[in-house]
Amino acid sequence: MNASERLGDLLRELAPRVLGVLLHRYGGFEECEDAVQEALLAAATRWPAEGVPESPRSWLVTVASRRLIDQVRSEQARRREAAAAVREAPDAGLAPAPGDESPRDHDDTLTLLFLCCHPVLTPASQVALTLRAVGGLTTAEVARAFLMPEATMAPRISRAKQRIKAVGASFETPGAQERAGRLDAVLHVLYLIFNEGYTAGSGPDLHRGELTAEAIRLTRTVHRSLPDDGEVAGLLSLMLLTDARRVARTGPDGALVPLAEQDRSRWDAAMIKEGTALVTGAMSASALGPYQLQAAIAALHVQAPRAGDTDWEQIRILYAILTRIAPNPMATLNHAVAVAMTRGPRAGLELLESLDGDHRITRHHRLHAVRAHLQELAGEHAAARENYRLAARRTTSLPEQRYLRDRAGRLDR
Repeated sequence: MNASERLGDLLRELAPRVLGVLLHRYGGFEECEDAVQEALLAAATRWPAEGVPESPRSWLVTVASRRLIDQVRSEQARRREAAAAVREAPDAGLAPAPGDESPRDHDDTLTLLFLCCHPVLTPASQVALTLRAVGGLTTAEVARAFLMPEATMAPRISRAKQRIKAVGASFETPGAQERAGRLDAVLHVLYLIFNEGYTAGSGPDLHRGELTAEAIRLTRTVHRSLPDDGEVAGLLSLMLLTDARRVARTGPDGALVPLAEQDRSRWDAAMIKEGTALVTGAMSASALGPYQLQAAIAALHVQAPRAGDTDWEQIRILYAILTRIAPNPMATLNHAVAVAMTRGPRAGLELLESLDGDHRITRHHRLHAVRAHLQELAGEHAAARENYRLAARRTTSLPEQRYLRDRAGRLDR
């Protein structure tokens, strides 16, 4: 890792902590978040030349506080009361302000995640705001991650902050009853960020490392705050066990390599060991949940030394449980594959028929890709060829398009 990457990691780690300090002192999510972004930009510009200060968090708090001072001083009479409060902020210099070194960083980060995943926001806005405020990404970086113009992403983030302000959401950890629901939203947002990075929804690359790395980093933060929560551990395990296979998922030309054909010696053994230990501990000590089940399935895949050694019967059982406790079309899709591998491709195809009326997935390319794969296994090559081509037309990921067209082309020979 070079100096620029180390600096980027440091700033991303500090961003939610600095924002937490400002929100505790002044309130006003939008104003504080804008001030933190300006402080991060100043650090990214100055620290490479001047060196990282002895207390980088205090440096960022001071610069961000000055930004708030300037903002408030420019306001008119309606902001005078706020200006009086902000003028009590630390003055110039890099010494820690009183209370800056209190050990509340992890709680602040978790509280900030709860705020960014407020139920008043759509999932898309929750993801964007989480990457900006908690991940420390600039608006341009968030836009680039989702392959959309900054001019499109900026209003989305701005509207999200305005919605939070409009409902009067405060920077406080929700009460016990609300916290459970909000934690579900936090985990779902982190899951969405990871999935978008692991299999990019569009564009020339199959994988976006900045998104998977950020999702894993933030999930580790939640796990440190809630070490006894089985679903938090399950999600972190799922990410690690999945990302462990990343380098083997593409060939030298960037083409997709399916799981069964991957060089398993290239998988990350350390990530597999950590992920396996996490899910084993979670399943033995807490109530079973969907992230734990998915992690257990991922563990069975990576523990097989060869594709032919995969314990598909155990995977089938786990997917049957998953579809019962957390029914969704993607779980049913994967369950159909496991059924095909244990009971034969026609049994899997029969299960897929239950999804034909589900609008959540009928236009998704994966339904057609899985059906094509099972049809190919069943010897129905003409039907498989058509479904591979249909799946290729319905994905905007170029590596997936190439793979699916290649599969169709093989059936022409």
